[in-house]
Amino acid sequence: MPDVIFEINRDLNVSMRDQVVPGHNRWHPDIPAATTIRPGGSYRIECKDWTDNQVKNDDSPDDIRDMDIDPCHMLSGPFAIEGAEPGDLLVVDILNMGPFQEQSWGYTGIFSKENGGGFLTDYSPQASKAIWDLDGIWASSRHIPGVRFIGNSHPGLFGCAPSHDLLSEWNRREQALIDLNPHRVTGDIPPHDGVVPGAPQVPALALPPLPQGALLGTLSGSSFDKVAAEACRTIPPREHGGNVDIKDLGVGSRVYMPVYVPGALFSIGDLHFAQGDGEITFCGAIEMPGFIDLHFDVIKGGMDRYKTNMPFFKPGRVGPNYSEFITFEGISVEDGRNYYLNATVAYRQACLNAINYLMPAMGWSFEQAYLFLGAAPIEGRIGGLVDIPNAAASVSIPLSIFDRNILPV
Repeated sequence: MPDVIFEINRDLNVSMRDQVVPGHNRWHPDIPAATTIRPGGSYRIECKDWTDNQVKNDDSPDDIRDMDIDPCHMLSGPFAIEGAEPGDLLVVDILNMGPFQEQSWGYTGIFSKENGGGFLTDYSPQASKAIWDLDGIWASSRHIPGVRFIGNSHPGLFGCAPSHDLLSEWNRREQALIDLNPHRVTGDIPPHDGVVPGAPQVPALALPPLPQGALLGTLSGSSFDKVAAEACRTIPPREHGGNVDIKDLGVGSRVYMPVYVPGALFSIGDLHFAQGDGEITFCGAIEMPGFIDLHFDVIKGGMDRYKTNMPFFKPGRVGPNYSEFITFEGISVEDGRNYYLNATVAYRQACLNAINYLMPAMGWSFEQAYLFLGAAPIEGRIGGLVDIPNAAASVSIPLSIFDRNILPV
C-alpha cells in the first residue's frame, strides 16, 4: 500500500475541522500545505465525503433538505510537490480508490428548492435521497428497486491552487455574472409545484466568496480572516480543474494539471462510487468517503510546451463495459419556447424524456428516476450544435443494469 499522506479518523463523525491535519473547503494560494511530497512517488490520500458527514443512512431526506452547503466541499490537502513551479504540468495517475471498510454505503440526493435546487428543480422542488449499498464493485439501493450496476468510481474534485492573479480573475468575472441578476438567490424560497411569478430564481448565477463556514487548513488569526474574504468557493470547475465531475476519470486515468503556484498545492476530494454524465441532481453521483491512491510526476514548462492553461486527461480503461443502451433525445425547446442552440436545455429535455419513460417502465416516482439518472453510469452526449435553431442532446442508459426488459413490446 502506498504511504498515507493524509489520514481521516475512522470515526467518520469526526469533522474535517477536527482531524489531526485539517483539510480545506476554499481555493486560495495562501492555504498552507498539509505536507510536501516528491514527484515520482505513489501516495494514499484519505477523504471525507463532500458534506463532512451530514448525510445519514436512513429513509428520511431531511438531512438533504437541511444541509449546510457553506462548508462544502471538504478537500484533502493541499499537497506541495517538490520542484513544481508555475508553468509546469503536474501529472497525476489514479492508481486505485474505494470506500472505507467502516462505511459500505453511499448516497445520492436531490436538493430542495429552498436550498438551491438542481438541474430539474422546477420539476422536483422537494428534497429526496437514495442510499446505495456498496458490495465490491456493485451498487444497489432499497430506495430505487430493480437496478444493480458496476460503479465507475472516480474523484469528483481535484485541482492545483490558483495564483493570486488567477484568483482575482475568478472573483472578477463571477461577480460580473452575479451582477447580471443580483436578485437571483439561493434560499428562502417556499416549496411550490411550479414557478411562482416574481419569486427569486434558483440556483444563483454564481457564488461569491463566503467567510462563513470557511476551513483553510492550519491557517488561523488575521491571515485566516483575509484569506477567507478572498477565497473562492469549490462548487464550479475552473482553469485549475476543480469540481469537474467527469465520470470517466477513474482508476487508470492520467491527469495533466496546470501549475499556477510554487509547489502546485494539489488537493482532492468529493469521491464518487458511481455517477451519470451531468451529475444532474447536484448532490448527485453516489457520494462516499474513502481513499484514493495517486502517483505524481512533473513536466517542466509543460503549460507552454503543450499550449494549455486547462487540465487535460487520458481516461483509464477500468470501469463498467456496457454494450446495449436505450437512448433518449432532447432538443433546445422548453415550455413552448425555442432556445438558440442551447445544449443545457437540450440535455434537460433528454433527461426529462428518460424520466417520463422510466416511471411507468420501472414503477418509479419522478424522484426515483431523477436520482437514478444522477447515480447510474448513463452516457450523455451532445448530438449537434450547428443545426439552427435547435441543439440536440441525448441520454443513453445501459439495458443490462435493469432486472427486467424495459424496451417497448
